[in-house]
Amino acid sequence: MLRPDEQVFAAMLDGWRDQQLARGLSRGTLEPRLAMVRRFQAYTNDWPWAWRPVDVEEFLSELRSGPRPAASSTIRAYGGTLRLFCDYVADPRYEWTSTCEQLFGSHPAQVCFEWNTAVHSSDYEGRPQRRSLTRPELQRLFDHVDDEVEALRRRANKGWLTALRDSAALKVAYGFGLRRRELTMLDLEDFGPNPHAPEFGSYGVVYVRWGKATKGGPPRRRSVLTVFPWTVDVVAEWVGTYRRLLPTAARSSALWPSERAARVELSTLGARFARYRDDVELPPEIGLHCLRHSYVTHLIEAGYDPLFVQQQVGHSYASTTALYTSVSSDFRTRTLRRALDQDVSRALSATAPGNLDATVTEGSSA
Repeated sequence: MLRPDEQVFAAMLDGWRDQQLARGLSRGTLEPRLAMVRRFQAYTNDWPWAWRPVDVEEFLSELRSGPRPAASSTIRAYGGTLRLFCDYVADPRYEWTSTCEQLFGSHPAQVCFEWNTAVHSSDYEGRPQRRSLTRPELQRLFDHVDDEVEALRRRANKGWLTALRDSAALKVAYGFGLRRRELTMLDLEDFGPNPHAPEFGSYGVVYVRWGKATKGGPPRRRSVLTVFPWTVDVVAEWVGTYRRLLPTAARSSALWPSERAARVELSTLGARFARYRDDVELPPEIGLHCLRHSYVTHLIEAGYDPLFVQQQVGHSYASTTALYTSVSSDFRTRTLRRALDQDVSRALSATAPGNLDATVTEGSSA
């Protein structure tokens, strides 16, 4: 081998990729992991059979310093990725240890431990600034979206149709509590009637086929029942009147086709939401996913059963749904008031003359 160190490292990465593909992980998961290991190798300017725990500590500490430190979840993910890679190359069953001993006189070993990497100690690792939108904020956002579409259309700007598409997509994201990928992968055939809510017609339920996968499994499916009547109007108007005006609509059944491709990209909707968010002066930390958080919060505030909300958004555990919920202070005040009124009502009922006599009699006989 002309460059044995480079070739062995490349073969390690190829083998690790194959191992993870065999586990069922997607390439969208693998590529960032491989890129992260290459980044660490470039930082140390050394090879896996020469890595030391101190290299990990210096790398992660540098990410945590500076004007824009990495988030805690990012640090934990990087440490976990390095640990997985080192587990692979240090496993004698893959023979990288013996190969490196023969070629370089050293062998790879685990360099990530509990005492030099971040642990998953909290259920929620997102930024504290990210939160649900209040109802007035959400109304202000959607009003601005509608105003822009109307303004573009009045000026005969050709961008009015894509603006209308993105407007409808953002409303559907909130109206059904969808993740970004679930939203963009919707097809026309994913809507159907709900026999228990015939007033919603053909849009009483949406079948999500591209839900979040777990542990290398396929995308999880679920059905989301229509809750807000206005979402039916949004989808019906888009599908029945405007979608077919896009040149690619006839070649695809995607609910949100783009001008040149069969389906709109995630980045397109994210960028549109970010611009609208800045226009109405919402905090920059609020992203498209916050519409899903808002859906959960507003259903809980409206009195829907927590189990129903959990099943709507596809959470396996109620604790995950609770993390999404950030009810307003007004809702908490009303909840407390109802509880106090019930306590007072029970107390008054217990001290009523008839109940009082029964209580005394019961106590005397005891």
